[in-house]
Amino acid sequence: MNHKPRFLFLSLFIAGTLHAQPSAPGNYLLHASLLRASAEAVQRKESHALPAFKRLVKDADKLLKTTQSTIVDKPQIPPSGDKHDYTSMSRYWWPDPSKPDGLPYIRRDGETNPEARDIPDEYHYGRITSGTWTLSLAYYFTGNVEYAKQAAHYIRKWYLDSATAMNPNLNYSQYVKGRGDGRSSGVLDGRGIHRVVEAIGLINGSGAWTQDDQARMLDWMKRYWEWLRTHPNAIGESKATNNHGVWFDVQAVSVACFVGDFKAARGILERAKTERIGKQIEPDGSLPHELARTRSRHYVMFNLEAFSLLATYGRNLGVDLWNYRTDDGRSIRGAYNWLASCINGDREWEWKDIDEPGWHRYYFVLLHADVAYPDARFGKLAKRFVPDKGDSDLIHLILAR
Repeated sequence: MNHKPRFLFLSLFIAGTLHAQPSAPGNYLLHASLLRASAEAVQRKESHALPAFKRLVKDADKLLKTTQSTIVDKPQIPPSGDKHDYTSMSRYWWPDPSKPDGLPYIRRDGETNPEARDIPDEYHYGRITSGTWTLSLAYYFTGNVEYAKQAAHYIRKWYLDSATAMNPNLNYSQYVKGRGDGRSSGVLDGRGIHRVVEAIGLINGSGAWTQDDQARMLDWMKRYWEWLRTHPNAIGESKATNNHGVWFDVQAVSVACFVGDFKAARGILERAKTERIGKQIEPDGSLPHELARTRSRHYVMFNLEAFSLLATYGRNLGVDLWNYRTDDGRSIRGAYNWLASCINGDREWEWKDIDEPGWHRYYFVLLHADVAYPDARFGKLAKRFVPDKGDSDLIHLILAR
C-alpha cells in the first residue's frame, strides 16, 4: 500500500470539501486554512510538519488492523438493564473503611480507585473518538480512502449499528456506589464527541461515509442534543464552575453545530464570556477551582485545553473568546500569561500536586495559544519545555506550527 501524499488529489480535496465557515455536514473546530498550510508544508517536506505526518500515517496504519470494542462488550449490566447504555464509575470514590459494606463510597480526590477500570465503556469510547480522529486526518493528508473506510466503520459500530450502538444518553456515567446510578459530572465522559463530529466532516465526500450514514447520525445527534438540553444530569453539568463546565460547552457546541443549531452554539459561546472566563479565571490569570485540586497542574492544563477548544469554536463561529476581557481583567490570554510565568520559573508552584501531568497537555495548550497570540511566543516556550517529544505531535498538523 502506497502511503505517499497524493498531492494533486490532496489539493483538490482541500479546495473542495473544507470550509472556514460552518456548513452541515462540515468542520467547525478544524480550520481550513491551517490544514491547507500543513498539507502544503508536508508537500514541501518542511521539517516542522514531516515528523507529525509520519507519525500520523504510522498510527493510522495500526488502526487499519485494529478491531475496536463496542459499548455492548462490557460485562456489567446498567441499571436500565440495557447494555447499550453507557456506564462508568467515578474514579476518585472509594469504599468507606468505617462502614462494613463500604457504602456509601467516599471521595479521595486525585486517587483512582482501580474498580473504575473494570467498567470498560470509558476506555472503549476514548479509543473510538481518538481512532476516528486519527484515521480521518490521515485520510485528509494522504487521500487514502482506506483510512476513511475504517473511520466510518468505527463510527457506525459505536453509534449506528443496532446490535452495538450506544443509546444517546449518559444517564449512568460516573456513578458512585451507594450514592445513585449516575452523576452530573459524568457528562464529562462524552467530551470526545467533538472529535467524531470533525472526523465526519473530513471523511464526508470520500465515499466511505454515505448519505444514509449521515442521516442516521444526524438522528442520533438530535436525540443526544435533546438529552444535553433537558436531562437533569446534563443541566447540572452545564452549571459546573470548574473545568466540567467548560468541557460541557465544548461538547454542546460541537453537537449543536452538527445538528445545525448554530444559534444555540453561538449562544453557548457568548455566555462563556461571563459564565466561564468571568467566573473561572482570576484577574491575575490563575484558575483557583483547578488549583484547589490535589492534581493541580493536571487540572489547570485540562481546563486550558477546554478553553482552547471553546475559543477555537468561537473563532470559527464569530464569537471572539480568545481576546475577550472582563472589566476587571479576566481573560484566556491572562491565564496563558500566568501559566507561562510558572513554566519560566517566575512564579513558584505552591499548590498541592500529587503527580506530574503528561507533557502533551502542556504542548497542546501552548501551541493553541501561539496561534491565538503570535506576538507572545508561546510556541517557542512549548518547544523549549518539551524539546525531545513535541516534533511528532499531531497538533503540528492541525495548527500548522
